[in-house]
Amino acid sequence: MKMTRKFVSVSSQFPANRTQELLDKRQLFIPRGVSNNTPVFVQKAKGSLIYDVDGNVFLDFAGAIGTMNVGHCPPEVVDVIQRQAEQYIHTCFHVVMYESYLSLAEKLSEITPGNFKKKTILLNSGAEAVENAVKIARKFTGKPGIVSFTRGFHGRTLLGMSLTSKVKPYKFQMGPFAPAIYKAQYPNPMSRPQGMSENEYALYCVQQFEDFLYTEASPEELAAVIMEPVQGEGGFIVPPKEFVRGVYEICKRENILFIADEIQTGFGRTGEMFASTHFGIEPDLITMSKSIAAGLPISAVTGHAEIMDAPAPGEIGGTYGGSPLGCVAAIAVIEKIEREGLLERSRLIGQTIMNCFTDLQKTIPLIADIRGLGAMCAIEFVHADNKEPAKAYVSAVQKGCYEAGVILLSAGVHGNVIRFLTPLVITDEELAEGLEIIKEVMLQQYEKLRK
Repeated sequence: MKMTRKFVSVSSQFPANRTQELLDKRQLFIPRGVSNNTPVFVQKAKGSLIYDVDGNVFLDFAGAIGTMNVGHCPPEVVDVIQRQAEQYIHTCFHVVMYESYLSLAEKLSEITPGNFKKKTILLNSGAEAVENAVKIARKFTGKPGIVSFTRGFHGRTLLGMSLTSKVKPYKFQMGPFAPAIYKAQYPNPMSRPQGMSENEYALYCVQQFEDFLYTEASPEELAAVIMEPVQGEGGFIVPPKEFVRGVYEICKRENILFIADEIQTGFGRTGEMFASTHFGIEPDLITMSKSIAAGLPISAVTGHAEIMDAPAPGEIGGTYGGSPLGCVAAIAVIEKIEREGLLERSRLIGQTIMNCFTDLQKTIPLIADIRGLGAMCAIEFVHADNKEPAKAYVSAVQKGCYEAGVILLSAGVHGNVIRFLTPLVITDEELAEGLEIIKEVMLQQYEKLRK
């Protein structure tokens, strides 16, 4: 029996036959450390819809963890990938160069914040972009220290783990970690002390960072600060503008480079091409990946030309970095965002999501906060009586949603945040149907909790 709406169609038997066969095979050959948010195996995907191997149809509100800002398989991107694959797939840019690498680097110089001469290195993944940004910063400054922030996420490589705050599941029993890494406090507006205004809280957090430079790490030993302008895995936390600008200005004063990790926030997710624009900053280096190429593995570091030129030939790079397929796909993605007005669309999607759950907050007191920037929205759930994170409730909602046909992700250090990463090409009707399903599941799970 199928539960069918206009877009969603899911079987009441879940997982069904072919999916169960593949789940059994997955258990045999894939290690348990490779996690899966849903027991779904995709057959095809288009726009905001995912079709599985048993004929179920899901609305995708996860976007491959923020990778599908322009949707699944956009025709213009598929077309350039197919045409490129017919010409050549890989030559290694370090051995035989190709023009699309240059074209993408030029385009990233144009669209990233900052009116100064820039250069770009192309790589494979977000973590690799972070690693290389740190290498470049250290080479340019001659200093070892790197500051990241509490709740920040910067990847699963050794250095990425070292910069990341969340211990489980990313770091537990996997040390020792890279040295000369320091953690500063990142603000959380939900934790603003009672009686303190938003502006006072922002200034207080800036002062905390000033104090940090006296108590934990000296500016003379710091190469860079790396910050997500809006935290992703940490719970989609939007910091006060005055905090981001304050840290940025301190970095300028103390000759510390500012690295903006825009891997999840980039390419229209927050309603601007890059979230840094919201805060009025021009980072020295920007790391990019995820939605850069509609799902192809490619990443980038773009920054001041003189900083990027610090490493000598051969000191940065990689065999597959900036693959030809990824380069042409990324150019097509950027052109699509610009041509179809997806920045404005991102802002409209975000407003729709915020409005939807603001109304529901009156019915479900577990909803402690609704926040976002553009379409990068989240809901945090906390038990009203003891203020404990409602992780079990979020897990139940996530499970109930995919069983009802909407794929969702959680976030936050305590796993009590639901984040929204819908493709920016989602239609109004698809968005409305998905939000209606999510609301119904939230209400159902809340009633179960009350009983």
